Amino acid sequence: MPTKAVGIPNDRVLHYFELHKLPMLSILTDKGTEYCGKVSIIIASYIWRLTISITQKKPYHLRKTASVNTTYRKTILNEFYQVTFSKKLYSSLEELQKDLDEWMVYYNNDRTHQGKMCCGRTPLATFEDGKRIWAEKNLDQI
Repeated sequence: MPTKAVGIPNDRVLHYFELHKLPMLSILTDKGTEYCGKVSIIIASYIWRLTISITQKKPYHLRKTASVNTTYRKTILNEFYQVTFSKKLYSSLEELQKDLDEWMVYYNNDRTHQGKMCCGRTPLATFEDGKRIWAEKNLDQI
């Protein structure tokens, strides 16, 4: 069974931030069903215990996430899915997930990114620079 989107912050993101001794202060979400309705009460209480604030963007206001989502979706489609599906026939979702996880390591560690934030660096290099900025602003005391 595939991991639900709600499990990703707990299973991967929070763990990664903890390893780097960086506090997660806020999560920006859309009005997705995992953050609204009955399930949202469970998620909100879990996140509240972690002292993380949840900010939901306004409906139909894509300025904050649209360009990132569009660029990422095009990249993963063109560089992973189209290439992978032309070379390999998958017999299970687990097999596809394994290959996607391996590609994500390449995407984050080796593939340089253009754009406003990365400026030709890898996402990992951008993250490392961000750690330095966070330390300068003493965010660990918040």
